[in-house]
Amino acid sequence: MKTALGFILLLLAPVAALASSGQPLDLTSHWAGYAALVIFLLAYVLVMAEEFTHLRKSKPVILAAGLIWAIIGYVYHAHGLNHQAEEAVRHNLLEYAELMLFLLVAMTYINAMDERRVFEALRVWLVRKGLGFRALFWITGLLAFFISPVADNLTTALLMCAVVMAVGGDNTRFVLLSCVNIVVAANAGGAFSPFGDITTLMVWQKNISTPQGPVDFWSFFHLFIPSLVNWLVPAAIMVMAVPKAKPEPITEDISMRRGARRIVALFFLTIITAVSFHNFLYLPPVIGMLTGLAYLQFFGYYLKKTSKRGVSGETGESIEHAGDMGSPVSFDIFRSVARAEWDTLLFFYGVVLCVGGLGFIGYLALASEVMYVEWGATYANVAVGLLSAIVDNIPVMFAVLTMMPDMPPGQWLLVTLTAGVGGSLLSIGSAAGVALMGQARGKYTFFGHLKWTPVIALGYAASILVHMWINESLFGT
Repeated sequence: MKTALGFILLLLAPVAALASSGQPLDLTSHWAGYAALVIFLLAYVLVMAEEFTHLRKSKPVILAAGLIWAIIGYVYHAHGLNHQAEEAVRHNLLEYAELMLFLLVAMTYINAMDERRVFEALRVWLVRKGLGFRALFWITGLLAFFISPVADNLTTALLMCAVVMAVGGDNTRFVLLSCVNIVVAANAGGAFSPFGDITTLMVWQKNISTPQGPVDFWSFFHLFIPSLVNWLVPAAIMVMAVPKAKPEPITEDISMRRGARRIVALFFLTIITAVSFHNFLYLPPVIGMLTGLAYLQFFGYYLKKTSKRGVSGETGESIEHAGDMGSPVSFDIFRSVARAEWDTLLFFYGVVLCVGGLGFIGYLALASEVMYVEWGATYANVAVGLLSAIVDNIPVMFAVLTMMPDMPPGQWLLVTLTAGVGGSLLSIGSAAGVALMGQARGKYTFFGHLKWTPVIALGYAASILVHMWINESLFGT
């Protein structure tokens, strides 16, 4: 009994010394820290095995978040520190809430445009052009690169893949190469925009919550040329392997539903509102995004009230003969909200709380010391991109932002770039790649993508070098 008691006191020794000082407890050598690490690693194994287990990725990380903070709360309560853990978890919840609401508005607009058949109309327009495989390879990649900064890279990749599947048919080689190209282009395009990827949004939000934050809105566009290089280098090599044949023409016809173009315009107005709220009113951009959600709500009300008009708006077609355009009354904003990627949003919650808990324990301070002090910022930021090809870039970037290493703007842009495009190295390295493996099952595969990883890595290295060259002034002395 005395031996067991002595062992318990030994485990508690590191925290007992700090408890009296009122500082956060260092639990890195405590049983609670080890238990939190094991819980997080087990949860992430289940996340990476989602393709095989079909267990949604949000479930294990939400459970892990609860368990990690329960352990932290228990240890702090045992040392009479009943409010420090509470304040820390509330801080993490506030960070999550701002990002979640921002993403929810963006997803609602994307789903509203999807319901109004904006993306279907674009797909059919491309398919009916009768272009050759190589031309379609370039066009789908180019569109993926320029649509993903506004829409998210996952939606963009799925849209372009639908085009490729429609025209590619049984030509597996064209579908594979085009899907690899789309994944690289969508991830690269999302890296130079605050709205293109969750990680870039996280970096931008950190600038707002921290007076000396890493990257402001306009600084992201310094990454445009490096991101373009990241896509163009592998694309220029892969296109040589694309068949020179021309697909059979398709005569499919789909029209956008009433209000589609105006919803697209409102989405751009919402983005302008969010940026203006931050740049001119010094308010969090999420307030501007939620204001923009009201634009869509009022427009949905207008569509409902004007549904009995004799014509269906932009098409000039009478409602009685609208055919598959559907009833304009069917537009309901809350259906678009319900169709948001709730699994992604809840996964994001679990990641933020898990990583926040590990940071509160003290592990991120240790990681920051090793990576950003011993290795140096450049090597550390390149490693972050490589790590994001294996582990999702969201926890990796949140960990870096929690560490908040002292770096010049050029280095913050470098880690933003690498975290955004590093996932292209493997098909499982980004949400776009995982989604396309399901959409083009049997044609776009893990090993099919892996064959082109050296070429993608060449683009990854080239984009880093180009960034360090053209943005040299941002790296300081």
